[in-house]
Amino acid sequence: MTPTDLLPAPPPRAAARRALLAGSAGNLVEWYEFGVYGCFATVIAANFFTPHADTGAGAASGAGALVATYASFALAFFFRPVGALVFGRLGDRLGRRPTLVVTIGLMTLATTLIGLLPTQAAIGPAAPWLLTCLRVLQGLSAGGEFGGAVSMITENAPPGRRGLYGAWQSFTVALGLLAGAGTAAALATVLPEPALYAWGWRIPFLLALPLGMVALWLRTALEEPAASVEAKSLPEAVAEAVPGAGAHGSGGPPRRREQVRAVFLGIGRIMGWSAAGYTFLVVLPSYLQSTLGTSFRNALLATTFANLGFAASILPAGMLSDRFGRRPVMLGGALGVVVFAFPSCTCSSPPTRPQTRAAAVLAAGALVGLLAGPGPAMLAEMFPRRVRCTGLGLAYALANAVFSGCAGLVITALTARTGDTAIPAYYAAGACALSALALLTLRGNDHREPLR
Repeated sequence: MTPTDLLPAPPPRAAARRALLAGSAGNLVEWYEFGVYGCFATVIAANFFTPHADTGAGAASGAGALVATYASFALAFFFRPVGALVFGRLGDRLGRRPTLVVTIGLMTLATTLIGLLPTQAAIGPAAPWLLTCLRVLQGLSAGGEFGGAVSMITENAPPGRRGLYGAWQSFTVALGLLAGAGTAAALATVLPEPALYAWGWRIPFLLALPLGMVALWLRTALEEPAASVEAKSLPEAVAEAVPGAGAHGSGGPPRRREQVRAVFLGIGRIMGWSAAGYTFLVVLPSYLQSTLGTSFRNALLATTFANLGFAASILPAGMLSDRFGRRPVMLGGALGVVVFAFPSCTCSSPPTRPQTRAAAVLAAGALVGLLAGPGPAMLAEMFPRRVRCTGLGLAYALANAVFSGCAGLVITALTARTGDTAIPAYYAAGACALSALALLTLRGNDHREPLR
């Protein structure tokens, strides 16, 4: 018997589907909340970051309040790496399932409490501080969510379908953002604006409670992936003998240096995904309102179209990456953003025809989907099993902290300072150009190799 024969056998299809469902459900809840927060940024600015705010639309127009709202948004992202380290280590040592149960519980609790928070008009300066504390809690739980969920999904994926299964993680992100944007757009259509600013904004946050309970139930009913349990029983000698199995395992400085290098390389490969995704899918509504004078309703509709394009391209991108490799698909997405970022921003503003604006944001979202589809599997293939939760979770969290969490803050502040309405295009295209260079280091056959 060779050392390779001792590696875990591929899991059965039923276990793979259960892992896929449980791993993806929490992502939907997490990104639903982030989508809602982005869509209601101007409303949150009026209620929490504008002193003595009335509940009208004019109170949200101040750039300072909007910058403060996005600063709170960014702060949550900077706690994601902490969550990735803490929960990633727990996931690598204790198993994927218990970690994922804790992260979805924390996320659901924090999101529900945001919907119950008193505003600054009710309790004064304590309101923005309480909101920020809950955003920090969300950042910690979200940081541990990605590494555990992607590890669970990809480790249980059938042979030759790791890109497709990993793409479901991104697809549920798209569904969450789409659900958040759609819910916000529906409320903006049904409720008069004063009611929306006064109490209607709370409804989407409170809806996270039943969604989170369903996700929690799915995860508590899930068995720990066999691959993770069996990997713990592999003797160190066997792990060293199997090519690649112990290359990044526990050990001395050379291994640690290789792990750190892999984390930073992973950040480079997905920074375009992070920056362009948040520019076109989350920051867009407040940018269209505050910079281009678009109505709240039309801004939310544009965001919904962008998220539809994003959702539509993710699973096909994952399947294509299983057939042709991660590199050509992700490079196509990154270079596509570089080429089309400026036309997309130009076409998003009046007096462009509504049909042209819809097509522009739809195409922008689809290009981000080409990055997000193969992305989870690509990250999982960079790290061995014993450090996979921590490694890929940390790479994703750091990329999101720098290039996603700061997107709204940077775009809003630079646009206000320079008056240049093309700032979002510069931001997305610049990050994707750098990301394309890192993606060139991908090997063409990584998608065909078994996970280490």
